[in-house]
Amino acid sequence: MDGLYTLSGFLVGLVVGVTGVGGGSLMTPLLVLLFGVSPATAVGTDLLYASLTKSLGGWVHGRRGTVDWKVVGLLSLGSLPAAVVTIALLKYLTLDEETLRSLVTGVLSVALLLTAAVLLLKAQIRKIAQRKDGTVYELHHRHLPAATIVTGIVVGALVTISSVGAGVLGTVALLFLYPRMQAVKVVGTDIAHAVPLTALAGMGHMALGTVDFMLLGSLLLGSLPGIYIGSHLSAKVPEKVMRPLLATMLLIIGARMALN
Repeated sequence: MDGLYTLSGFLVGLVVGVTGVGGGSLMTPLLVLLFGVSPATAVGTDLLYASLTKSLGGWVHGRRGTVDWKVVGLLSLGSLPAAVVTIALLKYLTLDEETLRSLVTGVLSVALLLTAAVLLLKAQIRKIAQRKDGTVYELHHRHLPAATIVTGIVVGALVTISSVGAGVLGTVALLFLYPRMQAVKVVGTDIAHAVPLTALAGMGHMALGTVDFMLLGSLLLGSLPGIYIGSHLSAKVPEKVMRPLLATMLLIIGARMALN
C-alpha cells in the first residue's frame, strides 16, 4: 500500500509540475475514493503535504522577486484567523464521524466543481474583467485591502475544510482583484500565501488527530521527484491540452463525490 501511495504522490506531483495546479484537487479525492482514507484524515494529511511541497516553490518565487508581500499579508489577515476559527468550530462541535465525513465530502465536492469550472472558463473570466475598450475593471484602491481580506477569509475556511481552493480559486480571485499584476507574480503571490495557510490548517488538523504521518511520508517520497520532472516537462506539454483534461477529471471526481 505504501508503494501505491508513493506512486500516487508521484503522479499528482507530475500533474502539479506540468500545470501548476491540481495538488489538493487531485490528492484528497484520490485518497478518499481510491484508497478509502476517511475524508477528514485525507484533508488533514494533504494540508501538511501541500505546505511542505509548496514551501520550495514559495522560496524560489521569493528569491526571484515574483511575490507581492503586501497582498500576501492582506490575504493572510483573513485566511489565517479563518483557518483557526474553522478548526476551533470543528473541535467545538465534536461532530460524529459520519457527520464530519458528510461535511468534508460536501465542501470538497463543491470546491472541486468550482475549480473545474474556473479551469474550463479561464478565458471567459478574463473577458468579463475587460471593458469594451480593452481596459480592465478595477476596484477603487480604497476598497482593495478589505476585498483582499474577505477573499482570504473565504479561501481560508474552504481550504481548512476541504484542502482545495488555495491554488486555482485563489489565483482567479487575485486576477479579479489585481488585473494589472503580472501573471508570474499572481502565481508567486498565491503560492507564498498558500504555505502558511496550509501549514496552519494542517497543524490544526494534527491537533484534531486527522493527520496520518506514515501516509504523509509515502506521498512526499513520490511527489517531490514528480514535481521536479513535471516542472521540466511543462514547457513541452501545451496548456490548451492539459487544462481541459484536468478540468474534466475534476468535474467527474466532484460529481462522483457529490453523489457518493
